[in-house]
Amino acid sequence: MGSCKHQEHDQPQEPKCLWIHGPIIVGAGPSGLAAAASLSHNRIPSLILEKSDCIASLWHYRTYDRLKLHLPKHFCELPLMGFPQNFPKYPSKDQFISYMESYASHFSIQPRFNQTVLAAEFDSVSRFWRVSTQDTQYISRWLIVATGENAEPVIPEILGIERFTRTVVHTSMYKSGSEFKNQRVLVVGCGNSGMEVSLDLCRQNAIPHMVVRNTVHVLPQEMFGFSTFGIAMGLMKWLPLKLVDKILLLAANLTLGNTNQLGLRRPKTGPIELKNATGKTPVLDVGALSYIRSGKIKIMEGIKEITRNGAKFMDGQEKEFDSIILATGYRSNVPSWLKHGCDFFTKDGMPKTPFPNGWKGEKGLYTVGFTKRGLLGTSSDAMKIADDIAEQWRAGWNEDDKNKSSYVIFVKEFERK
Repeated sequence: MGSCKHQEHDQPQEPKCLWIHGPIIVGAGPSGLAAAASLSHNRIPSLILEKSDCIASLWHYRTYDRLKLHLPKHFCELPLMGFPQNFPKYPSKDQFISYMESYASHFSIQPRFNQTVLAAEFDSVSRFWRVSTQDTQYISRWLIVATGENAEPVIPEILGIERFTRTVVHTSMYKSGSEFKNQRVLVVGCGNSGMEVSLDLCRQNAIPHMVVRNTVHVLPQEMFGFSTFGIAMGLMKWLPLKLVDKILLLAANLTLGNTNQLGLRRPKTGPIELKNATGKTPVLDVGALSYIRSGKIKIMEGIKEITRNGAKFMDGQEKEFDSIILATGYRSNVPSWLKHGCDFFTKDGMPKTPFPNGWKGEKGLYTVGFTKRGLLGTSSDAMKIADDIAEQWRAGWNEDDKNKSSYVIFVKEFERK
């Protein structure tokens, strides 16, 4: 890594400029760490830019206290380093953070923290990427987008919500049901977060009312003592996807019963097929369903409007609530800062090319963590990216190669100014 100065007459203090010999990685979550470790394994340096003050900031600051991995740990490992053997089958939030911190230490990954990427642009003259933060411009041959599918909360537009005089909070700010003890709480959303938050609220003597607007697949976390996800992965090695879906739904009906009777209508498309097509993850039940069955978690139809003290629903009911929790998920923030990725990303900030080929764009652009397949997809993409860049590196893109003359000229131009 080197440095250079670039001054403009109308800006007395222009941000400094740093060129990076290896790839620039945006985001120090699991995806960014996986990419950096895979590159390091190939003896390629890299630099992670992270807007927060720590690695895995989503896990540190935007997850609730009782969160555990919903899949067994061996499905959630990052490349080249597994979980400690003494960790439980489903590690807790704190254990997963500990694993990622150990992972970063093991591979000597040292992100630059408090670096918010404002813009990333490809310079067609120099053929390098310029990545601008609040105080620095970074330049590299390669850009790896690792901000992932869950970069920022989705806050839906709900009629009348501005009139509600009490607490409204997204699950990204929710920590524990103890803050809502004995309250009547409206939980908007019935995915894994909505289900788990509702369960947490019940255990603190709150009365959650969960809005179920659309169809949803609910599967047991385990079937017959084995991970449901693991069973599905095993069956898919031998059987067609649609047949695996039928087997999963048959087993789910045997273990959970008919969820339609509880107000949780199943989609016509099977859970795995739906996940592959839309990214919509089936809910893995960790205990909420028994509370729904007992009536402690109340299922509500879609919201018609929010009132001053509660909500009106599509079925005509009207109820008062002390708080509203938005379990409405997250989305990519790529469109807000990537200036030359329009041909590769959709307007929603997801790669246009579906898995397994969405990891590589053009002009040295890569993505990791956008597979809609969790950490298994992240690991797969990270290793593919490292192998691809390693091939270019060996072909002459390291800092000593004469083929980098355009880079040298570009840097000297900056130094002259």
